[in-house]
Amino acid sequence: MLSLLLAGIWVLVAAAIALMPQRIHWPGAVALIVTGVPILGYLTWQNGPLAGLIGLAAGASVLRWPLFYLGKWLRRKVTGRG
Repeated sequence: MLSLLLAGIWVLVAAAIALMPQRIHWPGAVALIVTGVPILGYLTWQNGPLAGLIGLAAGASVLRWPLFYLGKWLRRKVTGRG
């Protein structure tokens, strides 16, 4: 299926970005998020919610540091603590 092919390509691109110099990591993470969200939606629509959850877990494992910093930022906004 096309959605599985796109998800596999996304994973390969993520691995290639991880091998690049560190200055490429954050712009690469933004590009992965921007492209990953529609791919994840398409994957879920075409293959069902279980495949979507597996894709979400794979994406979260690849993008763990941006998610960590997002959680930190949200916690600061909610609690008001710096």
